[in-house]
Amino acid sequence: MVPAGAESNINWSSIDTILLDMDGTLLDLNFDLHFWLEYLPLVYANKHNISHQQSKDKIRPMLEAEQGKLHWYCLDYWQKIFELDIAQLKEDVSHLIQIHPFVLDFLDQAKQHNKRIYLVTNAHRKTIKLKMRVTNLESYFDEIVSSHDYNVAKEDQGFWQQLEQAINLNKQTSIFFDDSISVLNSAKQFGIGTVVAISKPSSKIATQSVTGFMNIETFKHTLPLEHHT
Repeated sequence: MVPAGAESNINWSSIDTILLDMDGTLLDLNFDLHFWLEYLPLVYANKHNISHQQSKDKIRPMLEAEQGKLHWYCLDYWQKIFELDIAQLKEDVSHLIQIHPFVLDFLDQAKQHNKRIYLVTNAHRKTIKLKMRVTNLESYFDEIVSSHDYNVAKEDQGFWQQLEQAINLNKQTSIFFDDSISVLNSAKQFGIGTVVAISKPSSKIATQSVTGFMNIETFKHTLPLEHHT
């Protein structure tokens, strides 16, 4: 495991394809945590004339019950459940959408080295659209893949099987970055050559090492994308 501040031992010369998660990996997870755990409960509380805490106590178990399933990531599903315009509410707090440090340096170098770069996310297309508009990251990717396109979350082997077919993926020469232990395990099980965990997905939460994987706190620890002998 790579301690915080150390250089990761990624053999970039043997990697041609980069698979990147979005929330918590390229973007600060603070936005998502604030939205689901603070802002949405506040709006729901106002609508139903209950306290913010009562609302949190009601919503959190509803979210947790769907964790890791496609519904958990589906704005249309939660719009039906809460009878609120989730996509519009995300716009309300979109100023909190931030790119993690060194992500742009990493993407620039990956482009210069002619790597294939794919965004592979469980996020709903409406969320992706909002975040790409705010961050201007879209042009870096060869393609943006949402698990909703495949009707199965990244936690499931079915996602990876469909991705392999869709983008002609060579598992051995691919690297994947994510902050979710269940997704990292899924990628590892599928046989992705290099799987890297993000140990600081949110700027507001302390670094937490993910056991069983190479860890990076920021993309600074992946640079440069070449090894000088």
